Amino acid sequence: MDDSITLKGIKEGLLVTVKPEGRWPDLAGRLMTLIDSQGHFFRGAHVTLSLGERDLRRNELASVQAQLAQRDVTLVAVLSDSFTTAGSAEKLGLKTALSAGELEMDASAALPLKPPPIDPEERGTDGVLIRRTLRSGRTVHSDGHVVVVGDVNAGAVIVAGGDVIVWGRLRGVVHAGANGDENAVVCALYLAPTQLRIAGYITISPEDRRRRPKPEKAVVRHGRIEAEAWV
Repeated sequence: MDDSITLKGIKEGLLVTVKPEGRWPDLAGRLMTLIDSQGHFFRGAHVTLSLGERDLRRNELASVQAQLAQRDVTLVAVLSDSFTTAGSAEKLGLKTALSAGELEMDASAALPLKPPPIDPEERGTDGVLIRRTLRSGRTVHSDGHVVVVGDVNAGAVIVAGGDVIVWGRLRGVVHAGANGDENAVVCALYLAPTQLRIAGYITISPEDRRRRPKPEKAVVRHGRIEAEAWV
């Protein structure tokens, strides 16, 4: 949600605070869009607007009141440091102050403000994320992808139906595409596994890896596993 508008559940209903920066028509439009996206939550709510030093004339405040009413939301109070705005609210029969008790947070008024559903351009796939170093003797198995943020030490084993991504040094045993996917890849910031498999292909890193570590990706190409720069 845009941080120019914040919500809080209070004893009186909902306190909607609108920052003083920005054009009022734009902010009012954002508020209505928010209410429309969460209509099931706002329906029937009593709202108090907190507007700070923003100056609003009677017709501007009346327009917001009417738009809220169309959405089955009742504007009951307007809190403002502006004499203009406070005067406009009084002319519309709205409260311009709430007691400390009315402003207390209502724990039962949880705000389930979920963003609208996202229609992704790309379909995601299942996987496992591990945020630690895999030490010798540890085994990870996943039907999807495996991502390790840390090192994979010699003696550790990873078996994945999909890709294996290691944001660190890969020195253990790794098997990507374990279900036969030859398009699976193995990527690491330093690729030096004791044994590497992709689908039915297998390779063993040379014992002498005295070279400067660099990100690499292992793929199946021309009937064998090849390593290339991971960029």
